[in-house]
Amino acid sequence: MHAELLAGTPSEPVLLGSECRRCGTVSFPRQGTCPRCTSTDVIERRLARRGTLWSWTIQHFRPKSPPYTGPEAFEPYGVGYVELPGEVRVEARLTESDPAKLQIGMEMELTLIPEATFAFRPVS
Repeated sequence: MHAELLAGTPSEPVLLGSECRRCGTVSFPRQGTCPRCTSTDVIERRLARRGTLWSWTIQHFRPKSPPYTGPEAFEPYGVGYVELPGEVRVEARLTESDPAKLQIGMEMELTLIPEATFAFRPVS
């Protein structure tokens, strides 16, 4: 797991964000200062594991290399913003890449992509 972003277990990962104790702004990834009021009085906050798909697209072309070091055979993948209720919108990879199976407002859950990163998957 990416220690700076994640906590929990592989079966139940949790994203680590920050919360400003001065104005209540929640950020992801963790920040040392508040992006809204610039206070340094921020604490670590474990974010919700479920949210709703706010926006999405399908990445149809291989990212530039470097930094992309993935396999030569590229497969399109979903990317989106998932709104964690009362917290923050998180930009993340999606486990689903079929546009017919993605809908704004659908419930999503945090998961891990082995040897890659965190992602969100549709909740059945």
